[in-house]
Amino acid sequence: MSRRRIEDSDREAIARFIEEHWHSRLVMSRGRRYFPHEQEGFIEWRDGRIVGLLTMAYEDEALQVLTLNSTLEGERIGSSLMLMAIDDARQRSITRIWLTTTNDNMRAFGFYQRLGFRIVQVNVGAVDEARKVKPQIPEVGQGGIPIHDEVVFELRIEAYTCEDDT
Repeated sequence: MSRRRIEDSDREAIARFIEEHWHSRLVMSRGRRYFPHEQEGFIEWRDGRIVGLLTMAYEDEALQVLTLNSTLEGERIGSSLMLMAIDDARQRSITRIWLTTTNDNMRAFGFYQRLGFRIVQVNVGAVDEARKVKPQIPEVGQGGIPIHDEVVFELRIEAYTCEDDT
C-alpha cells in the first residue's frame, strides 16, 4: 500500500482513472471546468492500481475538493485521504474546505456530515447547466434519483472535530 501526495509520475494514471469514474477527464463544479489530473491531491496505490484518489484546488483562501474516489468499500480509504487534505489545509493556514456533490449522492451526504462538513448551499439546476458543457453527466443517479442540483458542503477547520472517521 502506498498512500501519499500526488506526484507528476501519477498524472497519466490519474487521468485514466478520472475518465473511468467521472465519464471524462473533465469535472464540473459551480459552473467551472477542472481537469483533476492536473491538480494537487492525494492518492493510494495497491498492487499497481489506484484504489483511492482525492484531487483538490486551493482558491480564494480555501481548499476545494474536486474529486474523491475509493474503489474498495469499508477500508476507510476515502476518510484517510480526506484527513490528509484537512491536515494539508491546516499546514497552509487554510480554515475552510468546501466541495460540491450532486443531489442524488446520499452516501456522500452522510460521509461528509460524519466528517463535520455542513450543507451550506444548494445550486438548483447547476447540474443541468453543467451537462451543456459535459453531456456525459448522467441524468439519473444513485437510487434512480434524477440529477439536477449541486449541493455544497463546507468544513470550517478551526471548529473541526471528527465524530466518525469512516
